[in-house]
Parts: sequence; C-alpha cells; structure tokens
Amino acid sequence: MDYRRFQNHYVIRLDRGEDIVAKLKELATTEQIKLATLSGLGACGKVTAGLFDTSQKVYKSYTFEGDLEVVSLGGTITTMNGDIYTHLHISVSDENGNVYGGHLNEAIISGTGELVLTVIDGVVEREFSEEIGLNLLKFI
Repeated sequence: MDYRRFQNHYVIRLDRGEDIVAKLKELATTEQIKLATLSGLGACGKVTAGLFDTSQKVYKSYTFEGDLEVVSLGGTITTMNGDIYTHLHISVSDENGNVYGGHLNEAIISGTGELVLTVIDGVVEREFSEEIGLNLLKFI
C-alpha cells in the first residue's frame, strides 16, 4: 500500500495480495482517522461479501474467486467502542460481465486497487441494536 494525503483526501494504491479491508483499517489506525467515506475500483482475485438476513439477524457470506473487476466500492469508516469500524460494500464483475456484490468482508487485490478516502471532521460511533441486529450509527 502506498498513499498520499491531499487536504482531507487520501489517495491510496493497493498492491497485489493486499486485502482492502485490512489495509483500510491499518491506514485509519495509523492516520488516526475516525470518520470518513470511501470510493474505489481495481481488480481482485478473491472477494468475500454477503448480505444481512433481516429475519434471522445474521450475515450470510459467499466467496468469489477468479479475475474480478471492481465495478464499485464504497462505504464509511466510523468507530465502535473507540475502535476503527469499517462498513464497506462492493460490486465486482466476472469475465462474462456478471456482477456480484454485497457487504464486503475481504477482497484480495490481484492487479491494483485505487481508492479515495475522504476524511470528515468529527466522530460517529456505532452501537448494536438488539431490535435490528446491526451496529447502527450513534451520533454523540
């Protein structure tokens, strides 16, 4: 990973073999980023994503492997109990143009990743909702 800061934006290059989620957490920790939005694109060889089953209140995950083009990557960085909390979604396409996506758990770069992280001045925490089963935004 290599990156540069330009005012409140970080332009990030991820390299082959790096995991998008892990590297974003590393960057946010190193740079003490508590609140930000993300957009990105690139190429992955393995992506684990999923969806939240609202009736059972559990995440269901699935893994895709092969040549995958990142069509869209977006999300937020907040905090939960003072720790970095990433909430990311991804869409990837395969060689036939089929698109898959969901809540991002892991995405291993196969070529490169180009991300822009926009830092927001402030802090937004997360708090678990028993009723919904998710960690919701909590404005403090």
